[in-house]
Amino acid sequence: MTDDISVILLWPGLLNPFAILIAAYMGYYANQRGKIFIAGFAAAALSLFLEGLIKLVGIPMPWNPEVGPLALFPFRFATGLIVSAIAMKIGASRRRAK
Repeated sequence: MTDDISVILLWPGLLNPFAILIAAYMGYYANQRGKIFIAGFAAAALSLFLEGLIKLVGIPMPWNPEVGPLALFPFRFATGLIVSAIAMKIGASRRRAK
């Protein structure tokens, strides 16, 4: 049980680089608060899809989660919300500065 929790809380779950990059990109261009939920959902879904595609091609991943995508989705969604909210603030301040 402790292995599953550590897997969810580290690279495959909360700190997934694919989810962080997708959320940062989408959050930077978000111009409304409601769009960060869309960015969070997209970051979670697309990161799981991308990871599955990479495994299907046969490229080895530095992390190998022993839990399924349904266990990882809520944690990646939370990461996507946080990262997209931060990126939205940065993007909004840069747009105001122009």
